[in-house]
Amino acid sequence: MAWTDEIVEQLKQHWTDGKSASQIASLLGNGLTRNAIIGKVHRLGLAGRSKTPSSGASRPRRLAPPPTHRVAGPSLSSRAPQIMRGATALAIAPQTLAEVEEPEFESVVLPMSLRVTIVELKESMCRWPLGDPATAEFRYCGSPTASGPYCAYHGGLAYQPAQERRRDRDRDRARRPALR
Repeated sequence: MAWTDEIVEQLKQHWTDGKSASQIASLLGNGLTRNAIIGKVHRLGLAGRSKTPSSGASRPRRLAPPPTHRVAGPSLSSRAPQIMRGATALAIAPQTLAEVEEPEFESVVLPMSLRVTIVELKESMCRWPLGDPATAEFRYCGSPTASGPYCAYHGGLAYQPAQERRRDRDRDRARRPALR
């Protein structure tokens, strides 16, 4: 398609009127595309456009509030609910602090471990690893065992009955909101 003087003048007029490149392409027709319009505008140097009254007035800039130093501790004010935008079909509903269930703390007595190295480890000693194996401080529990590789405490951590796992999993699923 050849750019005639008449089409170029129409392009300039539409461009200064503030029309978009897509709108100009549809108005001019002749198989012109949005990209063709943009290319011609740049070649002609038509960067300036007339602005609409709403976009002509610049909005005042928001300055970031000065950083405040916060002290760790409980918050005394309640937060306003957050507004969710977009596709919220699978969004997790926010819970207020009053709805959150406090976990029950069990009275757990940790056994005193002997903290032995692999060289000092005997057959009837707990083989529960303590620390990072890549460091020199790595040790094993070393507490006496009745049967198996771990003491009673670490055996309880290592071996959890399937029924308890199933019950915990079902309880966690019941706490989550149903996604339907």
